[in-house]
Amino acid sequence: MPLKTLAGCYTALITPFTADASALDLSRFTEQINYQAKGGVAGIVPCGTTGESPTLSDFEWEQVVAHAIEIGRKKNLAVIAGTGSNNTAHAVELQRRAHQLGADAGLSVNPYYNKPTQDGLYHHFMTIADAAELPVVLYNIPGRSAVALQPETIARLAKHPNIIAVKEATGSIDSASAIIAACNEAGAEITIVSGDDTLTLPYASVGGRGVISVISNILPARVQALCDAFLSECHWPKARTIHYQLLPLARGLLSLATNPIPVKTAMKILNRDAGSMRLPMCSIENERTLQKIGSLLSSAGLQSSNDPESHLAGD
Repeated sequence: MPLKTLAGCYTALITPFTADASALDLSRFTEQINYQAKGGVAGIVPCGTTGESPTLSDFEWEQVVAHAIEIGRKKNLAVIAGTGSNNTAHAVELQRRAHQLGADAGLSVNPYYNKPTQDGLYHHFMTIADAAELPVVLYNIPGRSAVALQPETIARLAKHPNIIAVKEATGSIDSASAIIAACNEAGAEITIVSGDDTLTLPYASVGGRGVISVISNILPARVQALCDAFLSECHWPKARTIHYQLLPLARGLLSLATNPIPVKTAMKILNRDAGSMRLPMCSIENERTLQKIGSLLSSAGLQSSNDPESHLAGD
């Protein structure tokens, strides 16, 4: 059933490839989805940035999305398919196909490289929202797309019934606050979820409702516990405790290389090998960087011989 709102942790899934990265590894993908379900997350996001979506063919994209829906549905996980493109016609095609496959929503990134104006962004996303009866989650990430959705543009878009949320990856608490203020002034509503693991709790303090998380590939139960704590509105001390427990790993890991390189590397160290990166992403060869990843995992209480979920799920 299409989502009406977002709340909690939605894991931006890695895409497992074979050792030479020439093909998908759907068996490993099933394992990853089951791991997320065991961690109790609200949903999964296949074919986002973490899933190396720019390197997937349309056929592979469909395989990944269809498989996520098939396995995720059995586990009561919402599935938000990455449907973005800098070609509006292609984004429309992906949004329609995600709807046909049974996704719960589509995650649509700002058009990258083109650098459209705010009017161009508005018409791009309105065209996508009109294309299918599938909710749209805007993905505001100027660091990847070179252009940001301004709060006033998001407020205009929020009036469309199919545009339900925005993944804020601007790194700015002021931006999140301005979006909510602009929507209030325009008489519109939109849900904000964090696109940065280090800012999940700070965004919640101004009205955020969750996160589309990278670090939950490793610690789904802990990230969901963070969200549960602040969504309950009475467990902010617990939320702060979990935030500071996650912060060194979330900040440190994603500072070492471009996402998803360090996350896939960490998963391999934890005996949850997600396969090779696909060019232009490549494996880490610097021994010092690998040691830093190992140290970050150890500091978080994670070792290659143990299951981090069994270590934390009961917390």
